[in-house]
Amino acid sequence: MAEVIDGKSVAEDVVRTVKTLTAELVAKGKAKPGLAVVIVGEDPASQVYVASKSRTAKECGFHSVQHTLPAETSEPALLKIIGDLNADPAINGILVQLPLPAHIDAGKIIQTIAPEKDVDGFHFINVGKLGTGELETAFVPCTPAGSMLLIERVRGKDLSGLNAVVVGRSNIVGKPMANLLLAANCTVTIAHSRTRDLPALARTADILVAAVGRPEMIRGDWVKPGATVIDVGINRIPAPEKGEGKSRLVGDVAYAEAAKAAGAITPVPGGVGPMTIAMLMANTLASAYLAAGLKRPSF
Repeated sequence: MAEVIDGKSVAEDVVRTVKTLTAELVAKGKAKPGLAVVIVGEDPASQVYVASKSRTAKECGFHSVQHTLPAETSEPALLKIIGDLNADPAINGILVQLPLPAHIDAGKIIQTIAPEKDVDGFHFINVGKLGTGELETAFVPCTPAGSMLLIERVRGKDLSGLNAVVVGRSNIVGKPMANLLLAANCTVTIAHSRTRDLPALARTADILVAAVGRPEMIRGDWVKPGATVIDVGINRIPAPEKGEGKSRLVGDVAYAEAAKAAGAITPVPGGVGPMTIAMLMANTLASAYLAAGLKRPSF
């Protein structure tokens, strides 16, 4: 059976390191990192995510600010808040929780965030830096950044010569994941819904990343023996065995099947999921270091 990659443990390690480095930064007389989270509307899942992000920021010793706005907030009013946060020297990271209400242009809001405070890594300047290998100053989206850290814990930082297949081409996960793997000297293929003979392609992967949002799409016989499998998917499916109306979480990989072939695999839940908030904290810390004229820490 495969080694189970414990994302919860690695995420806790990242948060501990961020907490230590934050204390060291303050001890040098520098300002503590500041993270501002903006949420518009009453989406229950977003409320849970934002509460968790704010709680972790405080745990790390950050200056933590939250703007909770009603769903009817206008786009100009939201842009004004972003502008104020861009100009605030106490804020190093700005995160606008998605989705936004339909009357607000999410793309416009994201591109208004100052690139050096874009700790989600969605601004075109950060996308361009990642795409051209400028990783010293780029902010990488948190989910692929966390996935990469999990891969490095298994395979090391130098992935030279390994074949990587990323299933999914989203701007949030698939494309940045491919760029990170390229920067680590993998030979990378991005697969998607139009890919011919996807199972055969997946079987060539020493590193297989699944980010398609389809429950248990990647079957066990798609996995090369000994491969490292990173399952980014999180899908809720019916679980009648638990009782009427019950459900359970599964990834994009058929875990029980894939674990028989893989060398290492992330579970769902408890794999990539916990890494996302941890890497948000790491990005905010990095922004504070760069703002203070210091080299950003590595994890």
